[in-house]
Amino acid sequence: MTDRPSSDIAFSPAVKRIQAERGSREAYARIEARGGFRIAIDTKLESFLADVDTAYLATASASGQPYAQHRGGPRGFIRVVDDRTIGFVDFSGNRQYISTGNLAENPRAFLFLMDYAHRRRIKLWGHARVVAADADLLARLMPEGYGAQPEQVILFAIEAWDSNCPQHIPQKFAAADVAQALAERDARITELEAENARLQDLVRSAPGRS
Repeated sequence: MTDRPSSDIAFSPAVKRIQAERGSREAYARIEARGGFRIAIDTKLESFLADVDTAYLATASASGQPYAQHRGGPRGFIRVVDDRTIGFVDFSGNRQYISTGNLAENPRAFLFLMDYAHRRRIKLWGHARVVAADADLLARLMPEGYGAQPEQVILFAIEAWDSNCPQHIPQKFAAADVAQALAERDARITELEAENARLQDLVRSAPGRS
């Protein structure tokens, strides 16, 4: 295990030079002095993963051609495997296999996780590999009751991770969450209307009312 700051994975010499030119290097140097980005999975990351239902997986070919692909599932579909590894089931899709092909020749990968409802995001750098024939692992990571067709598993070994500030993240809510909130509101309105009608009947029937 190297003792370099984990933020070096993102802050190359070229990046640091531009940070110095534009006035942000000193602030990031202080972060590096405190240990840089995080590596091990902690309760913050584990809790975040439990709420995630969408992710973007970036890979690159051996020649360096980048590619980003959406991965989704029910909340919590990305699961903790051990203190440095997360994994998820890769469901059948359009069968282009670009990410799978890239990982076959270049294991470097990046995960970008978004929580639009709470305006949070987490970035993870690491190495990923495809596990295509492990029934036990597939069963362990397959979301319960999810109807998609599982094809393989992707394991992501974390080298560094960091969270971003919420600046410029638009707040969006899942349709199912909005529908539930509206249903709860409508049920409460119906309950209050019934209570209001009951109280009005009591007032009208009270002694002395003409």
